[in-house]
Amino acid sequence: MSSQVVTRFAPSPTGYLHIGGGRTALFNWLYARGRGGKFLLRIEDTDRERSTPEATAAILRGLTWLGLDWDGDVVSQFARKDRHAEVAHEMLARGTAYKCFSTQEEIAAFRAAEEAAGRYPVFLSPWRDADPSTHPDAPYVIRMKAPRTGETLIDDQVQGRVTIRNETLDDMIVLRSDGTPVYMLAVVVDDHDMGVTHVIRGDDHLNNAARQQMVYDAMGWAVPVWAHIPLIHGPDGKKLSKRHGATGVEEYQAMGYPAAGMRNYLTRLGWAHGDAEIFTSEDAMQMFDLSGIGRAPARLDFKKLENTCGHHMAMADDAALLHELQAFLVAAGRDALTEAQVERMKIALPFLKKSAKTFPELMEKATFLLIERPISPDAKASEALDTVSRGILKSLTPRLQNASWTKDALEPILNQIAEENGIGFGKLAAPLRAALAGRTVTPSVYDMMLTIGREETVARLSDAAA
Repeated sequence: MSSQVVTRFAPSPTGYLHIGGGRTALFNWLYARGRGGKFLLRIEDTDRERSTPEATAAILRGLTWLGLDWDGDVVSQFARKDRHAEVAHEMLARGTAYKCFSTQEEIAAFRAAEEAAGRYPVFLSPWRDADPSTHPDAPYVIRMKAPRTGETLIDDQVQGRVTIRNETLDDMIVLRSDGTPVYMLAVVVDDHDMGVTHVIRGDDHLNNAARQQMVYDAMGWAVPVWAHIPLIHGPDGKKLSKRHGATGVEEYQAMGYPAAGMRNYLTRLGWAHGDAEIFTSEDAMQMFDLSGIGRAPARLDFKKLENTCGHHMAMADDAALLHELQAFLVAAGRDALTEAQVERMKIALPFLKKSAKTFPELMEKATFLLIERPISPDAKASEALDTVSRGILKSLTPRLQNASWTKDALEPILNQIAEENGIGFGKLAAPLRAALAGRTVTPSVYDMMLTIGREETVARLSDAAA
C-alpha cells in the first residue's frame, strides 16, 4: 500500500448531498490534506434506476460550496463495471470464488429448513466444492468463498476492535448471473485501484467491512485503515431527518450560513481537539486525527452552528465575504445587488460583519444601504419623526452640505445640534435612524452616513424633515 495517505468520498447520486455526507467528505478531506495526501471523489452510480445526473451535479455543487476540492477526475463506478467483473473471474481462477448454479427457489427452501431447525439461515451452496465436470449448462453467479469458521476482525480507528463470527456470513455473490458486479465487490476493487489507504465513512457501513475485507484477502490485497464514524442525529437524539430542519448541504447555503463557519462546525460535530472550538480549515488540517472522533452519534445544534458562523463572518476577508454573499443571493433566489449597492456594501462590510451570524442577518442589517428613496419608515420609526424631530433634522441638513465626510468631522456637528436643542445624542439618534433607514434598530448613525455618502444622507434627511 502507498505510503502517501489517500482518502476518498464515494456518494451515491440518488439525491442531494446530505449534511452527514458533507461531514464525511470533510473528514476525508481534512485527513488527507493535513498529511500531504490525496482526496479522491468517486460517484457510486451502479444503481442505474435511482442514479441521476441531476443528483451528481447537486453533490458536486454541495462539495464545491463547502470548499472541498478533490484530486484528479471524478470517477464513475458504473464506468468500471468491466474491471469489477474481471476481478470476479480472477477470484474464480485463484480458487477464492466459485460458480453457483443454485436457483432462487432452492436457496429459499434451504434457508427455510435452517430456520425450522433453529439454525442461523446462512445459505451453504452445494456448488462450493463441486467438481467442475459436474457443472450444468445453466446460468450461474460467482460467489466468494467466505471462511466458515472462526472470526473476522475489523480493527477500526473509531469503533475499536470489532469481531464478526464467520458462521453468520454467507458466500457473498460478487458477480450476478447477468454478468454485472455487485456493489460490495465494486467498492473494494475501486478503492484498491485508486490506491485508497484510509476508508473513512459512516458507521452504517461497518457491517459491510467484514465482507469487503474478505474480498481484499481473497485477492491478496492490502486492507486499508478502517474508520467508521457515527451518524449525525437531530437535537432530540434521533436520526437526522426533515422534521429537524434542513438535511441537504445546499439548503444550508440557501439559508445563509457561511461556508467557513459550516466547515468549522461540521469538523467539531463528533470530533474534538482539546478546547479548540473556533478555527480555520488550515488549523483543522493540522489538528485533525481519527483518534479525536467520538463513538457516540453527534447532535446537530443550530444555535451552536449560528454562533460558530458568527465568528467566521467577523473573521472573513471582506472581498471573499462579498463574493459569498452574492452567491448566497443566487442560491436563495433573491435579487442580486446593483452596482451601487455593491459599492456601498464594500464600505459597510467591515462593521456589518461583526454582529451578523448569517447572510440573511447581514442583509437585514444592511437594509439602510439597500433601500431607495422615498423611504417609508415603519411604525416605531414614524413615532420618532414627530414635529420637533423633523424641525431638528431640517436645521441639520444645511450644516452637512459642506462638512468633511469623516466621523471626526460629523461628530461635533451632531453633538452641537443635540446641545442646541437641549437633548442628548440618544434622542437625536432616533429620528436620524428613522430618516436614514426607516427603522429604529440600525448600525451606528455615523456608519450609515459614511456608507451612503453626503448626497444621499442629505436627501434622506430632507425627505424626513419635509
